[in-house]
Order: sequence, then structure tokens, then C-alpha cells
Amino acid sequence: MDGTLTQTNQLIYDSFNYIAKKYRNRIYSIPEITAMFGPPEEEALLAIVDRAEIDVVMNDYLDFYRKNHNTDAQLYPGMINVLQTVKRFGSKSAVFTGKGNRTTQITLEECHIEKYFDCVVTGTDVTKHKPSSEGLRIIMDRLGLHPSEMLMVGDAVVDIASAREAGIRMAAVVWDSYCKEAVLRLEPDFVFDTVADFHVWLKEQLSGSRQTNCGF
Repeated sequence: MDGTLTQTNQLIYDSFNYIAKKYRNRIYSIPEITAMFGPPEEEALLAIVDRAEIDVVMNDYLDFYRKNHNTDAQLYPGMINVLQTVKRFGSKSAVFTGKGNRTTQITLEECHIEKYFDCVVTGTDVTKHKPSSEGLRIIMDRLGLHPSEMLMVGDAVVDIASAREAGIRMAAVVWDSYCKEAVLRLEPDFVFDTVADFHVWLKEQLSGSRQTNCGF
């Protein structure tokens, strides 16, 4: 989701620092915050506050996240066209995100994209977070798909690791990746610098799949 579908990275940084400032009177750098990524927010925030505080802290976090979503976050320009194209060709789509289920639901609602996905798997739904492929295997089971029928689209090193563990081809999209150089060093199957370029390629792949009656 973040950095791939939605331009929400800055909102996440601001939300983390809102908590850090309020509860610990400090501000974290972007690299310090991204180092906390992996588990959902309820666990990631334990790097800042104590476990005894987490219920109250999460309520504050969610309140800030929702209130600032419309001003600080949006779909990447052109992404709605990508989602509509996938639907138009009758392909299935899913979200696999490390975010917790509550922030995921807020973003899906605020960006009005929930209807485009056949399956949503969040960090709350797995016992092993990225780079584990558990979330991808859940999607495969729910949608009845084989790895050869799937494409993982993501912006992070853990996305590539997860895809490779599952035996799924990887399209790295680096239009807003916070770790672009590290992603490129891993040599993913495909790399796209813009949403427009990805959209053109995806339409070509889906058109070919329809003509040959097989997965792309």
C-alpha cells in the first residue's frame, strides 16, 4: 500500500513523530522511523513507548492518522487508472501490507479504493511479517492462485524477499521508494520509475493474457 498505491509515507512519518513528541518529547529522523517498519503500528510503536501505554497511544495515533489523511496523503496520480484496468480485464487484485488492519482500512476508505480489491491481508493478519511470504500465501489460498499466476508489486526490499520466498515474480515500483538504491541492487524482475510506465506495461501483459487464456 504505502509507497506503491498510496502516497502515505509522509503521513506515517508525521504520525510516528506526533506520538514521539507527545509521549517522549523527541523527534525521529526518517531513517529512524523506517527502521521501525515491519510489524503493524501496535508493535512498531513499542520502539517509542512502553507496552503499558500502547492502547492509549494507538488511539492517539489512529485519530491523528485519520484527521490528517485527506491533507497529507493521496493515491499516486494515475493509480486509479491502474486499478480500473485490472478490474476491466477481469484480473484479481489484493493488498499485502505491513500496516495494521485499522490504518489499512482508513486508507482504503479515505482513498475510495476498497472496492478494487478481492483480498486484503495486513500485518495484523499474519504471524510472520515481511520479509516472510506468509501474507502472499494467504492471498494465494483465498483466491485460489498459483505463484505463476501472480505478480508482486512493491517498493521495498522486504517486498522482493517476500515475493522470492513465495516464487512470485516481482515488479519493483520506485516512484516514491524510501530505499530505491537497495531495491535496485536486488535486481527485481521488473522496475518501473513512474505509474504511467507501469500502467502501459500492465495493459500489455493483461491483453496478452486474455488472448492466450493464461496468466501473465
